[in-house]
Amino acid sequence: MVDAERPPAKQHWYERYVLPCLAELLGSAAFVFMGCMSVVEDTSGAGLILPALVHGLSIVPIAVSLANISGAHTNPVVSLGIWLVGGMEHIMLIPYCIAQLCGGILGAALTKAVAHSVNYDNSYGGAFSVIRTNAQIGPALGNEIILTTFLMLVICMTAVNGETKSHMAPVCIALTVVINIMVGGPISGPCMNPARAFGPAVIANYWLYHWVYWVGPLIGCLISSLLIRFVIGDRTIRLFLK
Repeated sequence: MVDAERPPAKQHWYERYVLPCLAELLGSAAFVFMGCMSVVEDTSGAGLILPALVHGLSIVPIAVSLANISGAHTNPVVSLGIWLVGGMEHIMLIPYCIAQLCGGILGAALTKAVAHSVNYDNSYGGAFSVIRTNAQIGPALGNEIILTTFLMLVICMTAVNGETKSHMAPVCIALTVVINIMVGGPISGPCMNPARAFGPAVIANYWLYHWVYWVGPLIGCLISSLLIRFVIGDRTIRLFLK
């Protein structure tokens, strides 16, 4: 219990502003490294199973170890969505996104440093290379929008929304990522995370249809935020009908 005569100590500026960004950088680097390695070194022909499991399951230890420091977003779209529903400080949004993108570059660079060069080149360093023609843009963009909307709803409803917040959030989010990749893999990847797409694109210099992996997740984030703000969020989040 807090001593009534002694107010609680104020959080140090390092713990409030710097440490969360460092946590996001490290968490994003770890997520992108493991995700890229699951693609680059998948020589067993496991198909979507290995990337789906690695991308999904890696979320659990990252979230459990870093959630109390930064929230363990590891995704600019997640930070934007949580900000839009009132779940984080305004001043931290841009620093978080910068840290996540830098973490994505770091994770992709670590992948290049340890992966077999032939496998790395054949898989474009783990960058998203599913889209090869203009005819694929529509389905791929729609896939990114739908699956990101689904993912963001799960994240916000299990980690931010007061009435449905759960200690099982990391597991629910991980399972959602696994399911989304298994379902939408042949269509767009899917990415659902611009930092995951940006890092490998920078290191491998592969930018073909890269914009899809920004536009799709951003639109999905906006849709999910509107649903939570206007329809299914609790009274502290909902803007109307409360």
